Amino acid sequence: MFELLTERLEGAFKKLRGHGRLSESNIDEAMREVRRALLEADVNYKVARSFIAKVKEEAIGQEVLKTVSPSQQVVKVVHDQLVGLMGNQSAGLTLSETPPSVVMMVGLQGAGKTTTSGKLGLLLKSQGKNPLLVAADVYRPAAVDQLRILGEQVGVPVYHAPEGTDPVDICKQAMDRATENHHDVVILDTAGRLHVDDERMDEVFNIREAVTPSDILFVCDAMTGQDAVAAASAFYEKLNFTGVVLTRMDSDTRGGAALSIREVTGVPIKFIGTSEKPEGLEIFHPDRMASRILGMGDVLTLVERAQSTIDEDQAKKIEQKLRTASFTFDDFLEQMAQIRKMGPLDQLMKMIPGVSKAMPDMQVDEGAFSHIEAIIFSMTKDERAKPHIINGSRRKRIAKGSGQNIQEVNKLIKQFNMMQKMMKRMSRMEKSGRMAMPMLQ
Repeated sequence: MFELLTERLEGAFKKLRGHGRLSESNIDEAMREVRRALLEADVNYKVARSFIAKVKEEAIGQEVLKTVSPSQQVVKVVHDQLVGLMGNQSAGLTLSETPPSVVMMVGLQGAGKTTTSGKLGLLLKSQGKNPLLVAADVYRPAAVDQLRILGEQVGVPVYHAPEGTDPVDICKQAMDRATENHHDVVILDTAGRLHVDDERMDEVFNIREAVTPSDILFVCDAMTGQDAVAAASAFYEKLNFTGVVLTRMDSDTRGGAALSIREVTGVPIKFIGTSEKPEGLEIFHPDRMASRILGMGDVLTLVERAQSTIDEDQAKKIEQKLRTASFTFDDFLEQMAQIRKMGPLDQLMKMIPGVSKAMPDMQVDEGAFSHIEAIIFSMTKDERAKPHIINGSRRKRIAKGSGQNIQEVNKLIKQFNMMQKMMKRMSRMEKSGRMAMPMLQ
């Protein structure tokens, strides 16, 4: 996401380094590169032109502080303008004061409405809500079954009606069910369409009139770039939706939709899809996204992911085990599983400030996790609990059972033992008070 744009913007800012002050000529040169980078990222032409004009107006004539360089000053201006372009502040769901609130999902076919509905159900459930998913797409084959399966995965009930029931009636019946069973949020998964046609638009309009949703979310595929913006504009004219969800933001997308859709429609981006996993839906934060685009990382999102996926009590137990050198391979497996829940490793690494610039071509081998798991699963229960008993013959058996060579098995065991020794040494130093001495110097 945004890798090419980040790279091109960095190139534009480099041209300003070495200049003692910001002038119209050096700003113009840098802005030509920025404009080209935005257009290559599939940002709407009018949006790109307006953005460049605002940056130039803000940057030209600014006195450069002694503590920053001209390029750093322009980076800040570009950052602030990116935040403004994407809406300044995050915008959560609008829920009605009297439950159940209704969230209606609309958009083109294939944009990811059904998957996003399931993810939103899980997100609301994690926030203490009691959501109900509604299968209102009666046209796409297996759409109802897909939502039912997703509902089972995330632990959210799904309402569906007998075949042949009109979608408007399905939504009305779902509202009655929600009231009976005390669901406070109803998520309507409506039918997608290949293009903006009057018949289907009339249907979603009638659903809107029948159940009065508090939020109508337009779901669009970020990979479609300016096509997504065009579809959003057409939908907004017909339906006046209240928020946008951008899916597939973890893919090799140029990011133009994220930078254009708010400016063109005037409607906030409320969520982004960051992975195919049920947990892969995040609240959209313009300031954090601007930082990612400029290669500054996104520590707040990284911390939030850790807090939502890593069990605090379990983490304390693991810490205690590490301190007493009683950490086992089973504990190691558990920690790996919790880290993997946070998302792809390369995505997590790029949220750390400076990593994108220091290692622009960084690629993390996710398969390495699977190899380690295979080795550990090939150990017996005793071997996982007491690694010191793993002799030569056991290592050969483990290698054969895991499909790895014996060198990989030896490497994992060696690293594990080194970690055990290091933690034991640190624990002893802590107890003796030697750890505190360098801090006092």
